[in-house]
Amino acid sequence: MIRSGIGYDIHRFAGGLKLVLGGVEIAHPRGLEGHSDADVLSHAIADALLGAIGAGDIGQHFPNTDESIRGISSMEILKGVGNLLTQRNARVVNIDATVIAEEPKLAAHASAMRQKIASAIGMNASDVSVKATTNEKLGPIGQGEGIAAIAIATIEIIGSGD
Repeated sequence: MIRSGIGYDIHRFAGGLKLVLGGVEIAHPRGLEGHSDADVLSHAIADALLGAIGAGDIGQHFPNTDESIRGISSMEILKGVGNLLTQRNARVVNIDATVIAEEPKLAAHASAMRQKIASAIGMNASDVSVKATTNEKLGPIGQGEGIAAIAIATIEIIGSGD
């Protein structure tokens, strides 16, 4: 059985934090605010994968009320999602994700992001697509207030999947 899921995430910029996208630390004067490392790209991918297996969202599995995971790396979140996929007899066919940000420019980091994401989930980097676009200076993202990401994941469930 083939299934798909969609994920979306958005975080606002804040000073004094590291900017992490797709597991890659990117030089920038501001990072993203959140309970974890606020990696919007990884969060969107996690939600897409969880949606594809009908397992809710990352807030259910990694709640922002759990102080024991404050500051958790989103690569750990993706590893946890990868374990759920394995438990559900699901194999990731592909992931297609887009980061929406006015800054910083991300093209030079896309390959490293693909590698980190694929490694965390246990799949081939050639099956992960990471793109970036701007919001043409429209709205909060366009005004440089934060970064958003959207992802779609396609999985194959072998057997019953339950």
